[in-house]
Amino acid sequence: MARVWIEDRENHAEYQESMEKWQAAKRAGSKRKPPGRWRVRWYGPDNKGKALTFAKLPQAEAEVHAITARLDKGSYRDPKSGKAATKIVAEEWFTSKRKIGRTTRHDYRELLDNYVIPKWGDWQVSAIQWEDVSAWLTELETQPGKSGKTLGPARIIKTYRVLSMVMKHAVFSKRISASPCHDHELPRPDDEDEHVYLTYDQLERLALVAGEYRLLILTLGYCGIRWAEASAIKTGRLLVPQRRIRIVQNYTDVKGVLALGPVKNHEKRSVPLPRSFADELGDLGRGKGQGDLLFTAPGGGPLRYNNFRNRVFDPAVKEAGLTGMGITPHKLRHTAASLAIAAGADVKVIQLMLGHKDAAMTLNVYGHLFPDRLDEVADALDVGRKVALALADASVTPSE
Repeated sequence: MARVWIEDRENHAEYQESMEKWQAAKRAGSKRKPPGRWRVRWYGPDNKGKALTFAKLPQAEAEVHAITARLDKGSYRDPKSGKAATKIVAEEWFTSKRKIGRTTRHDYRELLDNYVIPKWGDWQVSAIQWEDVSAWLTELETQPGKSGKTLGPARIIKTYRVLSMVMKHAVFSKRISASPCHDHELPRPDDEDEHVYLTYDQLERLALVAGEYRLLILTLGYCGIRWAEASAIKTGRLLVPQRRIRIVQNYTDVKGVLALGPVKNHEKRSVPLPRSFADELGDLGRGKGQGDLLFTAPGGGPLRYNNFRNRVFDPAVKEAGLTGMGITPHKLRHTAASLAIAAGADVKVIQLMLGHKDAAMTLNVYGHLFPDRLDEVADALDVGRKVALALADASVTPSE
């Protein structure tokens, strides 16, 4: 049973002294509330003494019941912990993120420093209410961001999610009982230009005009791997006889510094390699060490995305007659997905190939590309029903 009790401070010297000061201040015109006579005392889960004062006994009694119930149920939180500044909770949350990659960590840090902490940093974490967050979302939509331009829907959603994770940390650390970041209407992402699907002819034409990087374009367009993964493929992970490429690392570029790290979602995988250019990739890696990069910059070393876009990819797009489609090296994975789906690959295969966390994500992104197979289901049911009817007819003996 939790130990919570009420203390009457009427005869306490400190209380009488506080009352005298308050009365003098009141006579001088102060509107400050009088000191609380009734003190609620208890021991928290850490066995440290806690206390709150109240002006009226019924208020203190209500608090005793509330604290006792929370202590007995294990849902107790220190009332004073909610007074922590949001910037302190935000830093605690950021420090606790041990599994995120360099790019995600940099993104979180940037959103914290530019939008979350400037707005909420000095607020007590318990003071942030649902309506405050809703008003903030409207501000993000209508007011200029750090760059001077209004934020796009995707950036607003990411910013909101960072605050949401900070508040979730506040709940877990028992500073607040519930997060104000729930059930908010977020802007709709403008992703109409996100998916670009090239045909076989368009992909081959693009690869052809890319010159020495033809095989890289084919790998991106048929294997569905991310740019950061393709640029980190090492020769030893190219398995030509098995027609597989092992994807275990990727390059991240944070403020111009490249570093090898784990793949996104930590989804190490093997992707299928079309036989039609597998041997050519093998030739490309011939003479290199097992730990050497398969695709490299002209002077050696890892490829950098912006340099590749500006010097190779964008000119190739123009020469191939694909200008205006919004195609990028990364979006070639959409082409790989669409071609694989059209070839009959099921959702689980596509998920593994692309390195999605689960099949639900794959369906959310590419579900519209899977063929409508409702007629196939109906036809299969008809076959089964015809067999059942034929067996039933054969088992019935005609009456004489």
